[in-house]
Amino acid sequence: MKNGIYGEMWVAAMLAAAYTTDNIDAVIRAGLGEIPSTSRLHESVECVIGQHNRGLSYDEAIAELSKRWDESSSHDWCHTISNAMIVTISLLWGGGDFTKTLGYAVMPGFDTDCNGATAGSVLGLILGARAIPDAWTSPLNDTLLTGVAGYHEVKISDVAKETVDLMSR
Repeated sequence: MKNGIYGEMWVAAMLAAAYTTDNIDAVIRAGLGEIPSTSRLHESVECVIGQHNRGLSYDEAIAELSKRWDESSSHDWCHTISNAMIVTISLLWGGGDFTKTLGYAVMPGFDTDCNGATAGSVLGLILGARAIPDAWTSPLNDTLLTGVAGYHEVKISDVAKETVDLMSR
């Protein structure tokens, strides 16, 4: 239960940090700075950082994750820790390449939509909208369809502008 909350805190802090630096490690560490260092989530993300620093390949890092977490388990595939590890792996091994990072976020399986969205949003903020490859943005036609009242069909650029305006109040 606590790690679910810590996961939200970790991602929120990474998103905030991504506005201020293009250093992926610093962004991940900013997220870690907002959760207890004694938590299993903190320990697991640090483990992935250590694997990256030791030079493990992406495939080796995923193999290590799979020793601990079983995607076919009804609990493991959607657990905060396993998926935070995948997001961390994708951000670090993706090396700032948007397409590669998203691929790395979804290839292991687990909670693919959340992992792709989380890694993509963090890296998207780091890179900025103009650096996201056209292959990812043009099919959307700057259009967002939602079930949110007042926002059923809106321009993505308008929602982004409104978000920035709200944040700067």
